[in-house]
Amino acid sequence: MNYTREEKLSLLSQLIELAKTDNRLGEDELQFIKAIASTIHINDIEVDQLVNNPTESKILNPESERILQFHRLVLVMNVDQQTSIDEIVALKNFGLNMGLPAPAIDEVLQRMGNYENKVIPPNILIDIFKKHYN
Repeated sequence: MNYTREEKLSLLSQLIELAKTDNRLGEDELQFIKAIASTIHINDIEVDQLVNNPTESKILNPESERILQFHRLVLVMNVDQQTSIDEIVALKNFGLNMGLPAPAIDEVLQRMGNYENKVIPPNILIDIFKKHYN
């Protein structure tokens, strides 16, 4: 999808916000976010600026883009291999605010522990969301 500049900054701000839920932004988390930023043509300086000055959240359309963003959030949460209750609550809130179904979010959280480094494969994630829309 061709994101607008505002959408790009918004999705990166969400990732940063989730990573900072445990009151710190680890170097691994920041590097992961910068790698994502690079794929959407946002440079490291802009990411560094977002750390202290996040932009307003925008809801992405279509829904497949919201699911993709949710997957990015799951990945950021698991980069440091330490998942706190606060991060889980924040992730669930991001998903709900994006209009994703609560049962699908819960199933993703439950099942991610079945995969190496808690990285749930994209096809499994999509299947979970499809199941909860039927």
